[in-house]
Amino acid sequence: MRIVFMGTPDFAVPTLEALHKAAHEIVAVYTQPPRPAGRGKKLQPSPVQKVAERLGIEVRSPKSLKSAEEQEKFGALGADVAVVAAYGLILPQAILDAPANGCLNVHASILPRWRGAAPIHRAIMAGDPTTGVTIMQMEAGLDTGPMLATARTTIDQKTTGELTEELAHLGAQLMVGTLRDLAIHVPVAQDDEDATYAPKIDKAEARIDWTKPAQEVMRHIHGLAPFPGAWSELDGERVKFLRAEVVEASGKPGEVLDDDLAIACGEGAIRPLRLQRAGKPAMDRSDFLRGKPVDKGMTIA
Repeated sequence: MRIVFMGTPDFAVPTLEALHKAAHEIVAVYTQPPRPAGRGKKLQPSPVQKVAERLGIEVRSPKSLKSAEEQEKFGALGADVAVVAAYGLILPQAILDAPANGCLNVHASILPRWRGAAPIHRAIMAGDPTTGVTIMQMEAGLDTGPMLATARTTIDQKTTGELTEELAHLGAQLMVGTLRDLAIHVPVAQDDEDATYAPKIDKAEARIDWTKPAQEVMRHIHGLAPFPGAWSELDGERVKFLRAEVVEASGKPGEVLDDDLAIACGEGAIRPLRLQRAGKPAMDRSDFLRGKPVDKGMTIA
């Protein structure tokens, strides 16, 4: 197939690589323009751009697809299908209609649950037992198009970072299989009554509320790891909590209950397994405590 690929972050890379390996003709890759990053704030190409250039595929990085000129350039590619994975730009109707088989999206949830920008974060934070990926025929609405295929996985104690990587590879395999058998896939309409929405994570959500039950605190920590990172103040210093476990203990919310950093919640307690101090790399709890001892009875706010 002649494919236009549209994606930007690491999540999209396995799908691009899988399509290339499957010997599809990828006529162009659309990705977000380079962004400033690092201490020097130098412009850095997206993960997808780096891979596309390595594979020798033409890269296009328009800031918008709303102009007639950009839409004409897109249409001139004569694509059989556009494959979209976390691209980051709204696709106007002219773009959606240009490929012969439309635009297919790899969405990181089992639709119609968790439509929107942060489906992996929200699934973990909500305590969903399972999630997955959906191949969807794109339309003008927000993740409302008919579904062609789904694949599921359990969430267990996975963080957003771990689950994102797993779903990226699961979605890549599912997309390759969907394109191989595209003619026999029957689109299934989503039931809007079952829809839930996954708004973008706001940094204001990241502060840990120790008055909540331990299970909810743990899910909050895992759902925001590695970015933006759930945080709390310890001895006047902001510390990110990146992994935790629930333990059987109780006390005043935010109270350190022992010398191994069990922390009381509204119900029960959690023990962090991985933490990060400002300006420091993430580290296991034992290494953290060697560098910053925390006494029993202290309060984490």
